[in-house]
Amino acid sequence: MNNLIPETSHPARWWHPLDDGRVQCDLCPRDCKLHEGQRGACFVRKMEAGAMVLTTYGRSSGFCVDPIEKKPLNHFYPGTSVLSFGTAGCNLACKFCQNWDISKSRDMDRLMDTASPDKIARVARQLGCKSVAYTYNDPVIFAEYALDTSDACHALGIQSVAVTAGYIHHEAAVEFYAKMDAANVDLKGFTDAFYVKQCGGHLQPVLDALIYLKRETSVWFEITTLLIPGLNDGDAELKQLAEWVGRELGPDVPLHFTAFHPDWKLDNLPPTPAASLSRARKIAREAGLNYVYTGNVHDADGGTTYCPGCHAPLIARDWYEFNDYRLDASGHCPHCGTAIAGRFQAFGQPFGARRIPVNMRLP
Repeated sequence: MNNLIPETSHPARWWHPLDDGRVQCDLCPRDCKLHEGQRGACFVRKMEAGAMVLTTYGRSSGFCVDPIEKKPLNHFYPGTSVLSFGTAGCNLACKFCQNWDISKSRDMDRLMDTASPDKIARVARQLGCKSVAYTYNDPVIFAEYALDTSDACHALGIQSVAVTAGYIHHEAAVEFYAKMDAANVDLKGFTDAFYVKQCGGHLQPVLDALIYLKRETSVWFEITTLLIPGLNDGDAELKQLAEWVGRELGPDVPLHFTAFHPDWKLDNLPPTPAASLSRARKIAREAGLNYVYTGNVHDADGGTTYCPGCHAPLIARDWYEFNDYRLDASGHCPHCGTAIAGRFQAFGQPFGARRIPVNMRLP
């Protein structure tokens, strides 16, 4: 029995025709120029009948309810649940991709579920999710689907979260982030050489996107850097990264250092030692950042939110488990009154470390 979901041809945005009969995609810095029937580097945007189409609209690799901390977002309604989904393909080519079976899919064999934007919003509300996350692969490449879903979610009072590499042209970013309430942006390294050799892209567009998010939007965002032994974890590079964040974005943008595990084309490397994460966190805190976390490891200290005013532990976490929560409903420290950067509400029972698959084909 064939369970594959038929390919769609949804009209795409952010493209223009070329004089030679091709079309150029204007969504991301790759600027793919396509002949009829040809796909872009992301594999999901295609020239068809003289126009650009998105071939994964309404099609997903699966839906799950996750803790919001898994995105990771530690300052966006902590303890709440988020309905997460992705599609297939990616506009970068990271050799260390931790979701390569989805992002590198070339025959759409992972797209086993369908759902309209309205249905996603309704299901999220029925499941008690505070937000919907566009994740697993990069939502930039399925932006039309993500933006329509965001509109449906907002109509029901549900927040929208983008988990992205931030590899997007400015014009598209303006429209994309106008519909997002929060984002986690992967800052994969802090040298252009790393981006070119390991990701098939460039660093500057990501830095530009982060500066745009900070200076021109109200989107709550946090940054994640996956530390890969010997490739992007040197003290000097980490110091430069942390100092840039503090200088250009401010000390209150949370920065997550997460552990790499051998996968995809870098399965010959060792996993990230816990000591490397702690070292990176120390460097970033010494550079003046107020909220620095470690991830993909059990590290109670590295998972805890501390008050930058009096240094009291306010949200104690170990991985995705909550051990204590002391902020008031408006996000202030009860000891000294310091406002903690983020989005907060009255805290209830945390969702915890569960991961609940959702079958969207059920009524």
